[in-house]
Amino acid sequence: MTNNYEKATFAGGCFWCMVEPFDERPGIIEVLSGYTGGTVENPTYEEVCSNTTGHVEAVQITFDPSIVSYKSLVDLFWRQIDPTDDGGQFHDRGESYKTAIFYHNDKQREIALKSKEEIENSGIFSKPIVTEIRKAKAFYPAEDYHQYFYKRNRDHYEAYKHGSGRVDFIEKVWKKEEKEKLKEKLTPMQYHVTQEDGTEPPYQNEYWDEFRDGIYVDIISGKVLFSSKDKYDAQCGWPSFTRPVHDKEITEHLDRSHGMIRTEVRSKTADAHLGHVFPDGPQEEGGLRYCINSAALRFIPKEKMEEEGYGEYLYLFEE
Repeated sequence: MTNNYEKATFAGGCFWCMVEPFDERPGIIEVLSGYTGGTVENPTYEEVCSNTTGHVEAVQITFDPSIVSYKSLVDLFWRQIDPTDDGGQFHDRGESYKTAIFYHNDKQREIALKSKEEIENSGIFSKPIVTEIRKAKAFYPAEDYHQYFYKRNRDHYEAYKHGSGRVDFIEKVWKKEEKEKLKEKLTPMQYHVTQEDGTEPPYQNEYWDEFRDGIYVDIISGKVLFSSKDKYDAQCGWPSFTRPVHDKEITEHLDRSHGMIRTEVRSKTADAHLGHVFPDGPQEEGGLRYCINSAALRFIPKEKMEEEGYGEYLYLFEE
């Protein structure tokens, strides 16, 4: 823990399902599952589930505010829950599964209250928003077997997350709302590629023959994905790179579409389709070829990186 790190504490129902959305994102140092808001010191899981301690299941996130803002964490929190449910979350019922934002200082309180007001005025929900904004109290880490459950027990976690109704709710409410906003923000081709796993025509896209010094950022989130230093002409008609700038901002998924077996590449923060990665890249550079759609990217020339807020990445171009 350093003086530059801050904490964010959220209750969103079962804490198993509240770790993965935040974990491994840029700027996130740690995500702990635990109990907070009650009166009993060092409660056990069984005691909290009995709804006699006043505690709720929660996650406490240690983050670097120079990389990720508290507001962005609050925005992500809302999109994991049903904020109109005052009896728990999805199939999990009872006081210990209620939702809340626990603020650690006045600035966090102001951001949380404003964010809640925006949700109330958005028109997404017809029922009142009941998620509480509360002052942070002592946080007690849960038992070891609960920590990072989504990694340790992936099959159990996936079955639980889907079976509880959480996934269906997020797909129906939050992802539908996000997609409507993206349709207004993106061009038809950008939307087709990033949201419908589409592919743009080869040699008829913006960056296939762009080789100036600069970085390529996610068209949706603005996160840095690739550098011109790792770009090469693969003679395929799409931008090709030997590696991403940050491994944690790229996710890989098995793709069996079109009668082929390929590895799809998506952006972590925006969960947007980028393209595919193939094992036929330059051997001297690791042997990988990230074949990426221009429509999923925005190119920022080296000379404009500072003014657009990407000055910290100028090190990529130092000899």
